[in-house]
Amino acid sequence: HPLAGHEALTTMTALVLLGALLLVAPPSVSSLSSPSRPLVGSNPLRGTGRFFLDTADVAEWDALLPLGVFHGVTTNPTLLERAGVPCDVESVTALARRALEGADEFMCQAWGESAEEMYERGMELSEADRARIVIKVPVTQEGTKAASRLVRSGVRVCLTACYASNQALVAAGVGAEYLAPYLGRMTDAGKDGAAECLKMHKIARGMGSDCRILVASIRTVDSMAELSAGGGLDTYTFSPDVARALFDEPLTEKAARDFEEAAARGAVEKTMMKAEASTSRVPL
Repeated sequence: HPLAGHEALTTMTALVLLGALLLVAPPSVSSLSSPSRPLVGSNPLRGTGRFFLDTADVAEWDALLPLGVFHGVTTNPTLLERAGVPCDVESVTALARRALEGADEFMCQAWGESAEEMYERGMELSEADRARIVIKVPVTQEGTKAASRLVRSGVRVCLTACYASNQALVAAGVGAEYLAPYLGRMTDAGKDGAAECLKMHKIARGMGSDCRILVASIRTVDSMAELSAGGGLDTYTFSPDVARALFDEPLTEKAARDFEEAAARGAVEKTMMKAEASTSRVPL
């Protein structure tokens, strides 16, 4: 039928045009940088918790990220300075790409005295991979203005340098994904740092916010264990020294050595038994 032939031709033309558009259209930045490996957080047995390694030292990443317990890496201008990394967009972007080879998220801090400067810097820093780069800004008035614009622009945000539980109201209100209180520094300032962190968690949940309380400035492994056991906190960033302290248990080390020694004795015994059996089969 002529009409049926016309419809078939129209459909074929539309499919050809669609295919051409798909070939010409450039892929998104996120699709270009998405990892081929499975995400660390894709393992359901890990639960909802997230650990971050708080350093810009690539050698420490190489040593500790293979443990497989870290969701991501956190940095700031101070950590960049310690690691000898220039605090400029090009250097931090290169660092982000390197970190995301072995982690699911990379956090870096936008710098600038005004909200406009921090916003522009945040947009530049996150451009390489908006899905996995989180921009940190201080929970000041200017920082919060920048955070608000970044969130509306589709950038993931962490409000940082948090010292008071009422700042959780700001984080929830602005739609930040993370709020980073400084546990150790709050305690140094005479506050009950643990209580402040737990209250932040309750405030965020009370406001119906999914904002994660990313506890920072952690001095001991026990402080994390207590916050998780006593208040349901599950997101932490800590230094390489604290990361190594997670494995500092002499009794476990002794048990591991005992197992290895038993395995070695068993291997020697089996070798001796084989040798004896072989000797007994030799004709006189």
